Amino acid sequence: MGRPATATINLDALRHNYRIAQQLSGSGQVMAVVKADAYSHGATACATALADVARGFAVACIEEALELRAAGIKQPILLLEGFFEPSELAMIDWYRLDTVIHHQHQIDALEAHPLDHPVRIWLKMDSGMGRVGFAPDAYQAAWERLRAMPCVKDVVLMSHFACADEADSEHAQQQLETFNAYTQGLPGERSFCNSAGLISLKEARGDWNRPGLLLYGVSPFTEIHGVEQKIQPVMELSSAIISIKDIPAGSTVGYGSQWTARRPTQIGVVAIGYADGYPRHAVNGTPVSINGYRVPLVGRVSMDMLTVDLTDIPNVQIGDRAILWGQDLAISEVAQKAGTIPYQLLCNLNRVPVRYEGVYIPGLVNLDRVDA
Repeated sequence: MGRPATATINLDALRHNYRIAQQLSGSGQVMAVVKADAYSHGATACATALADVARGFAVACIEEALELRAAGIKQPILLLEGFFEPSELAMIDWYRLDTVIHHQHQIDALEAHPLDHPVRIWLKMDSGMGRVGFAPDAYQAAWERLRAMPCVKDVVLMSHFACADEADSEHAQQQLETFNAYTQGLPGERSFCNSAGLISLKEARGDWNRPGLLLYGVSPFTEIHGVEQKIQPVMELSSAIISIKDIPAGSTVGYGSQWTARRPTQIGVVAIGYADGYPRHAVNGTPVSINGYRVPLVGRVSMDMLTVDLTDIPNVQIGDRAILWGQDLAISEVAQKAGTIPYQLLCNLNRVPVRYEGVYIPGLVNLDRVDA
């Protein structure tokens, strides 16, 4: 039993969201992004739950790819950052991985260390992200060098949006125009869309689309699109009330005494804090759901605990569940109150036991089977 903080992962919701991503992709294929331990949802569990429907998985680095291969994942796995050292090429070859090529030194390494088996390369253009990728005017030369290598079987033409999560983004349109102009006439499959692009930029949907946040039931937008009303949150972060006390008006709560009760107040203490990944900078008033009621966070979030105002809800008892985000409380709302983004809240999750429900996966540790 132990400490009540828990992240419950609904694998049926994950599959539901994947189907939505596939519908948006039309005739294109979905490369499910499961980097960063599937945004703390469990990469092995999520990939296994999608193994019968997903066309491929994308990870950040080779360590994440090898974890999936060890779990029996046979679909294509894409290294989104490519390889960091030439020594990794032997593992790319052995485990039959796809790799992004985004810099000249990677082409040089592949040329000097040809693989025994044909590899699919995802050639990345920096169309306006300003991060990694070949400049548009250097892209075709890179493509030609790769196509001349006997060990390269396919080259996927690839780029990445910087501002697709902004409504009517001119920058996103400029990126798409740049990508199309500099890849005109080049054969090969194309891939541009992340979650935001897949939802809002129909003209950018390609042969491969790379949703991440969308799969986990979180909108990449601050405004509401129709699609966001169809996706289902995959994670519910919850804990329980471990203390209830009444304090008089004028009393302060928490480190720094930054919150003062304006009335006689009932305070509840919830066993979760910033060491678990709940944002320390969540402001007073950030909602927490208890027994179907939304109550405000009060006082600073501590390492292991946070405090809420229970005064206006009835019959609360020690042991009652507190939902920090999930189906009834959007993680995007919590992120906004903390001055951050849902990606960071998910990826910062720590120390919290993970419980799975939904799809039954034999042999998955800590899986609770829930029959439909």
